[in-house]
Amino acid sequence: MASKAPRLRCLFSSHATPAPIIRQPFSRPFATEVPDPQTPSRRPTTTFRDRLNVGPSFDDFVASPPSAETSAPTSSDLASSTDDTPTSAPPLRTALVGPANRKRQITRLPTWLQTPIPTSPNYKRIKSDLRGLNLHTVCEEARCPNINDCWGGSDKSAATATIMLMGDTCTRGCRFCSVKTSRAPPPLDPHEPEHTAEALKRWGLGYVVLTSVDRDDLADGGAHHFAETIRKIKDKAPGMLVEALTGDYAGDLEMVDLVAESGLDVYAHNVETVEALTPVVRDRRAGFRQSLRVLERAKGAGEGMITKTSVMLGLGETEDQLWEMLRELRKVGTDVVTFGQYMQPTKRHMPVDTYVTPAVFEMWRQRALDMGFLYCASGPLVRSSYKAGEAFIENVIKKRKGRRDVTMVDDVRRISHDASV
Repeated sequence: MASKAPRLRCLFSSHATPAPIIRQPFSRPFATEVPDPQTPSRRPTTTFRDRLNVGPSFDDFVASPPSAETSAPTSSDLASSTDDTPTSAPPLRTALVGPANRKRQITRLPTWLQTPIPTSPNYKRIKSDLRGLNLHTVCEEARCPNINDCWGGSDKSAATATIMLMGDTCTRGCRFCSVKTSRAPPPLDPHEPEHTAEALKRWGLGYVVLTSVDRDDLADGGAHHFAETIRKIKDKAPGMLVEALTGDYAGDLEMVDLVAESGLDVYAHNVETVEALTPVVRDRRAGFRQSLRVLERAKGAGEGMITKTSVMLGLGETEDQLWEMLRELRKVGTDVVTFGQYMQPTKRHMPVDTYVTPAVFEMWRQRALDMGFLYCASGPLVRSSYKAGEAFIENVIKKRKGRRDVTMVDDVRRISHDASV
């Protein structure tokens, strides 16, 4: 009889002997017993957390007292420099952010670009008035860093707000601007001119800046609405000086005349950047030469009209391009120019090419004055509607009006004297 082969049992078969179950002794805690603290389990990293770590920190938006090592050059330091080259600036701060296995280096905002968070009572009052009258400001829509300085005066008469007319939605999409865009914005508010004039009269300002979004969906670009607002303001507050920061009205110079002849005191239109960068920075419907024609037409609209424009630095412009731009502005009789640092509103907008130092801004301010500009405000936080610039222009206009009044009085006296003789 053949021998019987041993049978092997598969360990994974259902007939395998089950492992013994070890039961832990159950202990019931008392009601007064304090359980031992358990170490919380670490949550896995997420894409949102990685993006949040890479973003700017809270310190980037709050001003802190600059140290001696990182403070910007003072005016005395600039005055002590004998050559035309700006003094050396401190190195920019960098930081490593992100997860441990994916660290990346970013550039922090320089100390001279940090501003305090607006919390003053006057800021809240002005904001409440604007919301109550359904008005918009470029200070909020364009995320201006000077909003605390302009709105936070001791009283409303010391504050400055740039009212943005024709809604908060623009028909153009410039790569530097954070204002909302749409091909078909909401219709104009017919009560806006009256509400704007009433709000400005209530504040008792001596100088006001009006601007607007571009409305290429309208036949006149909104010029009649803009002019009507200026006339309402002059009717309610004849002594108030009005600056109008307008678009180019798609090159329609008749609309420029309409706004310039409505009673305003300063006509402003921004070229924004040098001619070579205009196609990259601004909307395709805008143009450097078209902006020059607007400024030239506004200058000839009336005697004593002050024209003004603004330029952003830090977009990649060169020194020769800036020189050429200033020469072109002087050819069309531009009186005032301002220089400010471009700051990227969101990651969807153009990145900053260079953070320009205060010394370089001071150098271009002096160069502009040497070329014959009436006034130049230049600094990292300077914007088109800059409070210090408005105060200077206000004084210039009042002095000009005062001289004209004196001349008129002298003419009247001379005529009376000749008649009596």
